[in-house]
Amino acid sequence: MPSFAQLSASRGPAACFVAMGLVWGAFMAAMPDIKAGLGVDDGTLGLLLIWGSVAAITMMTLAPRIGTALGRLALPGFAALMGLSVALMGAMSTPLGFVLALMTMGIASGALDVFMNARLSAIEAARGQSLMNLNHALYSLAFAAAAALTGVARAAGAGAVTTLSVTAGLVLLLSLIAIERDGRIEGLGGRSSPGGRAVLGLVPYLGGALILAGLMSENAVEAWSALYIERDLGGAVGSGSLAPALMGLTMGLGRLAGQGLSMRLPERRLLSGGLIVSVCGVLIVVVAIGPLMAYAGFVVLGFGASVVVPTALAMTGRLSDPQSRSRAIARATVIGYGGYFLGPPALGLAAELAGLRTSFALIAGVLALALLAARALSIRAAAHQG
Repeated sequence: MPSFAQLSASRGPAACFVAMGLVWGAFMAAMPDIKAGLGVDDGTLGLLLIWGSVAAITMMTLAPRIGTALGRLALPGFAALMGLSVALMGAMSTPLGFVLALMTMGIASGALDVFMNARLSAIEAARGQSLMNLNHALYSLAFAAAAALTGVARAAGAGAVTTLSVTAGLVLLLSLIAIERDGRIEGLGGRSSPGGRAVLGLVPYLGGALILAGLMSENAVEAWSALYIERDLGGAVGSGSLAPALMGLTMGLGRLAGQGLSMRLPERRLLSGGLIVSVCGVLIVVVAIGPLMAYAGFVVLGFGASVVVPTALAMTGRLSDPQSRSRAIARATVIGYGGYFLGPPALGLAAELAGLRTSFALIAGVLALALLAARALSIRAAAHQG
């Protein structure tokens, strides 16, 4: 189990992981109300969500260039911006307003994803201790809590304005906790040689591909599971919010367990096993005939997917040269977290063409293909040990 010392050592990034979980948990669970307020269909909503993806990925690309200059203001500054943007999201009732708020939230989330993982990697290197599973568990548990409470609030009649405003207030408080005396983001900018890409090698790209598959499936399912439960499977109003909450909870518990499993199992087995279990979970969701069966699928998916991203990040950092570790983590994050933002709009467009059940089947295919990247990364890990 994590100790107070581990939480204290990673206080800045940990506050940001919790803030990120609260924002996206509340946003995803409130998606049916947001969609109804906008008055758009699945395909249009998917197209609107793409703008958030564009903003986030653009900011992820720019983040390594500005992280060092921002110093210890990077984490609390973008956490506060993320809180303000989610407050705006609840007040928007037109597609244009929704896009503007979502792009602001994408900018803040995209930068924060890069900065908090790079900062955490630096703390891990300084302490010689893995903290990645712990912090990613905090994100998942915060996501689960936000989704569950949003579902309760929706069932009680609260609208998106109320739930997202409360979320924004909590995130602004967390942005203050994220302030560190020495919270600089080191090793992100510049290249150590003219062939910077060669210095980093293939490892961050393989790690990024695994993170992309894991987060694409995670966020796509979280974004559309509430609609799937309530619309396609006939669940009651508010019951759909239980799906992302269950997945967030099981991912949080799975990552806490993964902290211990990583000390007993080779990383390659933990990674491959997580992907296989994830595929099985999505397939259960695909063939579900009612909400209960779908809930079971989301639980299985959550446990499997929980270890994919932290293990891929940990392997990327361990297999990279110490002088380029932060840049390698940033590169893998930029590639991988693109899946976090591309998943929901991609699933929405697929749902418009073939339905949500088919869309979830496509997610299973993405996870199955990720096994190839896991094998390639495992080969490099074996060579590194040799």
